[in-house]
Amino acid sequence: MILEKEERYQSCFDRVVALVEGETDLIARMASVVGVLHGEMPGFFWTGFYRVVDGGLIIGPYQGSVGCLRIQMGKGVCGTAAERGETQVVPDVHAFPGHIACDARSVSEIVVPVYQDGTLIGVLDIDSEQSANFDEVDRAQLERLLAAVF
Repeated sequence: MILEKEERYQSCFDRVVALVEGETDLIARMASVVGVLHGEMPGFFWTGFYRVVDGGLIIGPYQGSVGCLRIQMGKGVCGTAAERGETQVVPDVHAFPGHIACDARSVSEIVVPVYQDGTLIGVLDIDSEQSANFDEVDRAQLERLLAAVF
C-alpha cells in the first residue's frame, strides 16, 4: 500500500512539475497542483489552497464541495498550520480542538504550509471522508511537491 501511494505521488509530482514549468502565476500553479492531486489520489474528498491575504486565509483554487471562504490565522486545522508553519496531519478532525467544519463529511485532514522565497503564501488543505487517511508518506510527499512548485 505504501509503495503504491509513493508511486502515485511520484506520478503526481512528475505531472505537476511538467505542467507548471515556466509558469509564474501563483493561482495557475495552485490550480495545477489541485487538479492533479484531486484526480489522482484516492480518498481526496476536498483538495485546495487557502492563500494568505490581509493577515488571514482566503480560499483559492480547489476541487470538491464548497469550502469555507475565509479562515483566521490560528483557527481550525488550516489556521493552525499557517500560524505554526507546520504540516498538520489529523486522523480525526472531530478530535481536533477548534476544528472548523466546512463540510460535515470530512473525517481526516492534512494541511501543509506553502512558502515562496521563505514567505508563507498559503496552505494546501486536503480532506478525506475516511478516518486516518493521511500519514507520514502524505506529509513527506506533499511537502516535497510544494517545495518544487513554489
